[in-house]
Amino acid sequence: MDLTLPPAHRDLRELARDWVDKEVVPFAAQWDRAESVDPAIVPRLGELGFLGIGIDEEYGGSGGDALAYCVLLEELGRGDSAVRGIVSVSLGLVAKSVAAYGTEEQKRRFLPALCAGEQLGCFALTEPGTGSDAANLATRAVRGGEDWILDGTKIFITNGTWASVALVFARTGGPGPKGVTAFLVPTDTPGFGRSEIHGKLGLRGQATAELVLERVRVPDALRLGEPGQGFRIAMAALDKGRMGVAAGCVGLARACLEAAVRYAGEREQFGRPIAGYQLVQELLADIAVDTDAARLLAWRAADLVDRGEPFGTAASMAKLFASEAAVKAANNAIQVFGGYGYIDEYPVAKYLRDARVLTLYEGTTQIQKLLIGRALTGVNAIA
Repeated sequence: MDLTLPPAHRDLRELARDWVDKEVVPFAAQWDRAESVDPAIVPRLGELGFLGIGIDEEYGGSGGDALAYCVLLEELGRGDSAVRGIVSVSLGLVAKSVAAYGTEEQKRRFLPALCAGEQLGCFALTEPGTGSDAANLATRAVRGGEDWILDGTKIFITNGTWASVALVFARTGGPGPKGVTAFLVPTDTPGFGRSEIHGKLGLRGQATAELVLERVRVPDALRLGEPGQGFRIAMAALDKGRMGVAAGCVGLARACLEAAVRYAGEREQFGRPIAGYQLVQELLADIAVDTDAARLLAWRAADLVDRGEPFGTAASMAKLFASEAAVKAANNAIQVFGGYGYIDEYPVAKYLRDARVLTLYEGTTQIQKLLIGRALTGVNAIA
């Protein structure tokens, strides 16, 4: 078994690493304070091909496989999880869903602009009353002639105020997952309202929004997949999305390790650098081991995707471990920094705030454990 990256993946990693160091890391704290990443970063992501990884070149994509996607998201996560989230959602959840389930007309209409960074997509699944229980969403779509009329509210939608197209999941049939259908909704459609959510604990630079749909009329030609197929489309996207979130968590944990090692070598107490104290080395060692383990879990999921084998459980394991590892890494890094870790002059406080949400979205830690447990036993857990 050879775990070294192929040359093309190493080149991508170096390209992403250099760009992140120059155009993301120096501005991450500023964007966090301003609660907005610079929008000019989006076309740059497109120019570099980062918003087209895994999409066929025929549709404006960059090609590449799931491992390349993980390599990219690790580097973006190291620089700023808010930037990583832009790519994870627009590319990982929206563009890849269009590529997998869209008609030829839909692919040619949406994918080139999404891959170029001329447009962004958002994934409108979560609602005020349905987070983990997405199968019971309340947003409705009813037929109105040749169109569908959508009404409902979505919450915590990444890219929500920046997106040009929303992948909206709405109920077109009876209760449960079989009654859900997916729609590609241009956000300039009349009745489509959105407002940004401010005051978040972390990922402050990311545009997170509430969406309100009031009699939004969508042509049937913008239905993604068949009626009743929406929940399956959403879950397929989230399975791969968990792999991507895991890779981003690896990057965040790496950032914690690099910052903590650097600081431990510079900070002196009792006449010598704190890096020479055993308990500080223990904190660093724990971050390093967890980071490597999380990366291997993410890469295993990517390998299964690329070989066309079932990967859902592996993705859940990767997301579960990596998100918890990122929180632990940030906690340990703050401990190394001591009181200085508690102020935003140093990056580790931001790392902790950003890491905390990674255990919540695209399936909470508890949901991942239920999915893994069900895969192991074949039995749905009960309370």
